Amino acid sequence: MKIERIETFLVPPRWLFCRIETSDGVVGWGEPVVEGRAEVVRAAIDVLSEYLIGQDPLQIERHWQVLTKGGFYRGGPVLSSAVAGLDHALWDIAGKVYGAPVAALLGGRVRDRVRVYAWVGGDEPSAIGESVAEQVAAGMTAVKMNASGQIQASPSVAEVNDIVNRLTAARAVLGDSRDVAIDLHGRVGVAAARRILHAVEDLQPMFVEEPVLPEQMAHLAEVVATSTVPVALGERLYHRSDFMAPLNAGVAVVQPDVSHAGGISELRRIAVLADAHGAMLAPHCPLGPISLAASLQVSFATPNFLIQEQSRGIHYNVTSDLTSYVVDPAPFAWVNGHAEWNPLPGLGITVDEEAVRAADRTGHAWRNPVWTHEDGSFAEW
Repeated sequence: MKIERIETFLVPPRWLFCRIETSDGVVGWGEPVVEGRAEVVRAAIDVLSEYLIGQDPLQIERHWQVLTKGGFYRGGPVLSSAVAGLDHALWDIAGKVYGAPVAALLGGRVRDRVRVYAWVGGDEPSAIGESVAEQVAAGMTAVKMNASGQIQASPSVAEVNDIVNRLTAARAVLGDSRDVAIDLHGRVGVAAARRILHAVEDLQPMFVEEPVLPEQMAHLAEVVATSTVPVALGERLYHRSDFMAPLNAGVAVVQPDVSHAGGISELRRIAVLADAHGAMLAPHCPLGPISLAASLQVSFATPNFLIQEQSRGIHYNVTSDLTSYVVDPAPFAWVNGHAEWNPLPGLGITVDEEAVRAADRTGHAWRNPVWTHEDGSFAEW
């Protein structure tokens, strides 16, 4: 069996899918994308495909090594995301060939269901409360929200109080038996991150995500030490070596993205590294169905797993949602805030190929917003 064809599809709202077909007719699917740079990753897939065509698809680790190291220059979100999608598809093929879920090939599942959280939003605390109440009614046991909208790197007292008020509104609905996390998105400076962690400590968020930017890792330990609030980060880290500094700084939760950090193969290694440091895995995944399916396979097989992000109803999904390109949405039907074990082989989903090809004919050119402060200077989005 050899790899015979590799195709990519620009799929609204902001996703990129890839399809690998073998000489035996087995098809695997992956989701390689850098949001806002999907076309660039597509070009990278074309280049990497030169190596893969004609290869045995079951030699996954051999291919991962060549794809990530064989071009001499290594790393970065475009290359690692392109490799990630190809890796998904190869694992999907392997599972279908062996007749087993990918999680079984990773050593078997260590749990029967995976806890997921829902995104909530709203500019005012009252809107946050309403959104959280909807998720509680739907059976969710955890939610996450942006800590704020646009904010100054050194925020005012009012801006910090607004974060506290939004979190207070969410906690009032959730009570003590459900969880809420907030995402700072690296929008504030190191000193401000310390202030905010201290300010929200009494509300006991499950974690505060990305309090500082990846390039500020040298100061991460002092942020972590500010309070007892668990610190999480990792969506903008792309290799296990990138996680060494934050783990040594004491982060409690790592959040690699299976579509950015080298795929299933590397996500698994990052989880093991985190476990050695006493940290937990909460995979980043605000993307499409293939990315989530791949992420769930790792989550089922990872002992130090905490919770899984998922994009159903997220604010990005305006034209299409998580189930728009799968034949059967059942794998994404949450039961009491959890994904149930899925025994289907490979990634456990059937991609609606006709819908994907039709969507690609329209394509997309999604770009993230570019924000500026009142004085015209650049603001982190």
